[in-house]
Amino acid sequence: MVRHALPDRVDNTPTGEVADPTLSDLGRRQAAALADWLVGLWPGGPPAETVDAVYSSPLVRAFETAAPLADQLGYPVVVEDGLAEYDAEELVYIPVEELRAARDPRWFELVSGEVIPDLADFQTRVVATVEALVATHPGQRLVLVCHGGVIGAYLAHLLGTQRVLFFEAGYTSISRVLAASTGERSVASMNELAHLRAAGVPLYEGDN
Repeated sequence: MVRHALPDRVDNTPTGEVADPTLSDLGRRQAAALADWLVGLWPGGPPAETVDAVYSSPLVRAFETAAPLADQLGYPVVVEDGLAEYDAEELVYIPVEELRAARDPRWFELVSGEVIPDLADFQTRVVATVEALVATHPGQRLVLVCHGGVIGAYLAHLLGTQRVLFFEAGYTSISRVLAASTGERSVASMNELAHLRAAGVPLYEGDN
């Protein structure tokens, strides 16, 4: 499971349109580094990983993150609506690090563990979506490019954690789940970011 790369900030309050931002320039560099890492192009990095399918949330920032990897693999990006984020219908998208730096009340709401409306339904939808994809691809490796909340929802389910938003997934971070044919699920890693370090690509704007 891969979180999307850094998108642009969008505020569509004046127009009433749903905020569905594209990747920022830094985000495009992050997505390229992710793709190169997974196909084994970085000297000293891991060998190419076998990837059998690339899925994406329907939101632009996820699709644009998945596209460089899919292009290198020669696969289409398969859009899966069930991988959309819980706030996909909001009019404003502000990267979470901006909220944190500004000490925005919305940041405190996120980290306080307060219930977000329909979060239980959101988690149920995410778990059902991921399990259906696993069942469709027995014995295969999938890359699901989605969102921090989606990753948190599925991992919280596996770990038995009550808080869905229990950690902050970095942009283009990789979290790995092993899915056994007998039904067992194991969290193999969370928040891998070695590809950004290897490429010298920062996680946030202004980072060195």
